[in-house]
Amino acid sequence: MFKDRRILVTGGTGSWGYELVRQLLPESPSEVIVFSRNESSQVAMSRAFENPRLTFRIGDVRDREALSKACKGVDIIFHLAALKHVPVCEDQPYEALKTNVIGTQNVIEAAIENKVARVINISTDKAANPSNFYGMTKAIGEKLIVYANLLQSDTKFVCVRGGNVLGTNGSVVHLFMNQIREKSQIGLTNRDMTRFFMTLEDAIRLLFKASAQSIGGEIFVMTMPTCRIVDLAEVLMDAMGRKVEMVETGIRPGEKIHEILLTEYESTSTIVYDEQYLVILPTIDIPGLKEHYAAYPPVDFESYSSSQSLMGKEEIRAMLERGGFLP
Repeated sequence: MFKDRRILVTGGTGSWGYELVRQLLPESPSEVIVFSRNESSQVAMSRAFENPRLTFRIGDVRDREALSKACKGVDIIFHLAALKHVPVCEDQPYEALKTNVIGTQNVIEAAIENKVARVINISTDKAANPSNFYGMTKAIGEKLIVYANLLQSDTKFVCVRGGNVLGTNGSVVHLFMNQIREKSQIGLTNRDMTRFFMTLEDAIRLLFKASAQSIGGEIFVMTMPTCRIVDLAEVLMDAMGRKVEMVETGIRPGEKIHEILLTEYESTSTIVYDEQYLVILPTIDIPGLKEHYAAYPPVDFESYSSSQSLMGKEEIRAMLERGGFLP
């Protein structure tokens, strides 16, 4: 799918973007363009890869003109750029709106203008029944991407929705390890909290699968393992050989005890694609989409919550080892 293609990655200097580029380059694209606003991160990434097929463009998805210029001659866009931290988006909602909603609309318009073949938008479990401003902006972004398939262009737009990815910027794993090492105390917002987790490498591999097999208009939902945050903290303490105090700090504004990847409303139009993916079909009529998935079975549950099918501590440790966090 990626051989001899020109690929643009918005927000490409972040953790997702870095791993995406790492896995893209062996697929023999003609060029991978990283579009982001952080000059120093681009320089560091360029030095790390030293690959002639990797190029960088300074710009912001809020800047429609800069984005359109970067999209010239591009075949595929991976849209990763977003303000992602829940407290930041709660505190500065106008900034989150400009990046996550208007920025996504700019990507859609720039892609259509430049006849890009495919746009893959990376979404989050927080877009499902959102309780915070970040989730709301990502939910709107999903709607915009799905609806873009009706804009009478040759560009196909698809969403991929996942949960927390281990090792990304601001990851709770890094936070806990630093707190164990430096503060001898772990801060938990709530001891009952659960989350979806996946390694970054696994997430990108699944992203490639959705990119290749989607036809436009659907939301691919990664089926991800879940764990209690307190269990994750205890596994890290055991692995680091330090038992420290755990202190409850209270739930932050907009934060949930449990996340969901699929709402009760969405489950009525969701099919089981395979053991790795569910596919949410839109309620709007996109020609050929429902027919394409007609043979797939509907889901047999009402919602998909992080409180279900929790991993045990051995499974959590295995996941952390696979992600390179533990020896």
